[in-house]
Amino acid sequence: MLAALTLVAACGGGTRPGQGGTGTDDGGGADGGGASGSTVATAWGLTGGVNEVLYKESLGWWNEANPDARIGLEFFANDAYKEKIRTALGAGNAPTLIYGWGGGGLKEYVDNGNVVDMTAETANLVDRVLPSVAAGGIFDGKVYGVPNSQSQPVILYYNQNVLDEAGVAVPTTWEELMSAVATLNEHGVAPFSVAGQSKWPYLMWIQYLTDRVGGPEAFQAVLDGEPGAWSDPAFAEALTMIQDLVKADGFVSGYGSIAADANADQALLYTGKAAFLLQGSWIYSSLKVDAPDFVADGLGFTTFPEVTGGAGDPLDIVGNTSNYWSVSATATDEAKAAATSYLDTIVFDDDYTQVLLDAGGVPPVAGLEDTIAKADDAEFIGLAYDMVKQAPHFQLSWDQALAPDAAQELLTNLEKIFLLQSTPEQFVDAMNKTIG
Repeated sequence: MLAALTLVAACGGGTRPGQGGTGTDDGGGADGGGASGSTVATAWGLTGGVNEVLYKESLGWWNEANPDARIGLEFFANDAYKEKIRTALGAGNAPTLIYGWGGGGLKEYVDNGNVVDMTAETANLVDRVLPSVAAGGIFDGKVYGVPNSQSQPVILYYNQNVLDEAGVAVPTTWEELMSAVATLNEHGVAPFSVAGQSKWPYLMWIQYLTDRVGGPEAFQAVLDGEPGAWSDPAFAEALTMIQDLVKADGFVSGYGSIAADANADQALLYTGKAAFLLQGSWIYSSLKVDAPDFVADGLGFTTFPEVTGGAGDPLDIVGNTSNYWSVSATATDEAKAAATSYLDTIVFDDDYTQVLLDAGGVPPVAGLEDTIAKADDAEFIGLAYDMVKQAPHFQLSWDQALAPDAAQELLTNLEKIFLLQSTPEQFVDAMNKTIG
């Protein structure tokens, strides 16, 4: 069955860009959008942004070429998805294609036998992507997850118009950032937007600051399970810097009730109510849709500032190396064959990569410099691509790198830091208890 499906995918290909037609499938529901043929597999993804476009397009190509082996597609908001997929895995009724972030979450799926080894079936796809990105789905030399989207470094976005009015330069050091905070407050503008209600946006701050202060070794000790690893001074120093920023009115009023799923943090940036937003590269496509005039004239972006005297390399980045597809162990053989054939023949082929570039995404594919230079969003994509390519260390988001229980404890305790309900010492003590 797998060989037959692969042949159809490679030779048929559906309506691709430049071949006429729309190149899309209505693709929204688990029934494959109601078109003729048979839906043999399912996929769950996240709403919004470049990924929704990418999965609809590429699964549309597959379904058009393989009407009797269609893959249905359903979307969920980020926070709702995380709960739904855990419930589905526990009940044994997960979709065929499981969306994830690699790291500790995927490792738990592997240890629990929730996902299958795809090493042989996805060898061509793995060869197409950057090794550092492919590694996020590989455990003990076996492929359990394959990249399916852009590399997603966390970027410092800013409203250039707001900065110009306040006479503030883009900060390159932490000291300059804190000085900018004071000046912006004097001009009645919130320095930073952050979606605190969602909790995970707080991670971007502690991740960058810990790395800038102490280098990647501090968090690696946590991942290695070293007793007392959270007692590394880099964590307490980073947490203190965060609370200094909070006390300096560094964040917009009411930040603890702002939700990322509603893109409210982005709206504060493009409406000029906040000067900066530390967020992932994935929000760029949403900004293009929600605020095209601002993207064309007003949006700026740069890397996270250095910490003077810190041990970390200022080229280090944090974020998500990519998103990943895994295949459910409870899927039928027919569903597994359809899913892995789609992955190996379509994901990150030339057309797939071009859709990602057109949407402002950063493909984890080598040798794209000339192509990116010609893209409509060359400045942004070029920055993000260079960040990924040049980074000595690309740290996966901590809530994805850690096992789910430890990740939840991290989010809970980090929220207390941002709301000034806990001290760095209390955070360290609580997190040390999650090791072992």
